[in-house]
Amino acid sequence: MTENPVRAPRPFARKLPPWSLLAAGIVAGGLLGGAYGVVEPATYTATSYVIAVPTEGSDTATAQGFAQAYGRVATQLAVLADAQMWAGVPVNTLRQSVQTETSPDAPMVAVSATSPHALQAADMANAVARSLTQHANGTKADTHVELLQFSRASKPAAPTSASPKVTALVGASAGGLLAGLVLLVRPRRRPEGTALQASVPGPAVAADVHGQL
Repeated sequence: MTENPVRAPRPFARKLPPWSLLAAGIVAGGLLGGAYGVVEPATYTATSYVIAVPTEGSDTATAQGFAQAYGRVATQLAVLADAQMWAGVPVNTLRQSVQTETSPDAPMVAVSATSPHALQAADMANAVARSLTQHANGTKADTHVELLQFSRASKPAAPTSASPKVTALVGASAGGLLAGLVLLVRPRRRPEGTALQASVPGPAVAADVHGQL
């Protein structure tokens, strides 16, 4: 009497439908992204604007060119060293927190500062803009361009960093994408009961080979 072999139980993971991996990736990514948004401190950004104005013997095009140059030197050591006195932070903090941006259409320089504290962000932006204005106006007799304060930075009312809801959505999207890629590249399982069969020559072919020997 032949006994039927006992089939080993299939692992639980193989019994799960494919969409369960996708759902798990979305949930895990959302949880990780939300946790990152909660743990990571909020940051605030404040922006101060200065404008280059042509003086006697100059024109708007010259002022535009100097505005581009001032935007590049605003984060240099000479400007930041004077700005640290008004900002109340070290030069390295200003170097890491302050960025400048210029416009191709207007002779204006935007000085932005980012900080975990809203008031400190405004103080740093105004300090660098003030220092840049003084350095630029020290040579206005030669450049025929004067740099003026256009708009002071004010204390930002809301953080510019992403909220936990946004980071959770980003994490869920990333988790779903990774889970989808895993589903695409995973090896396909063979249906149960199928086995590889070796190809055996048929009787006619075997007889022909035997006659040739």
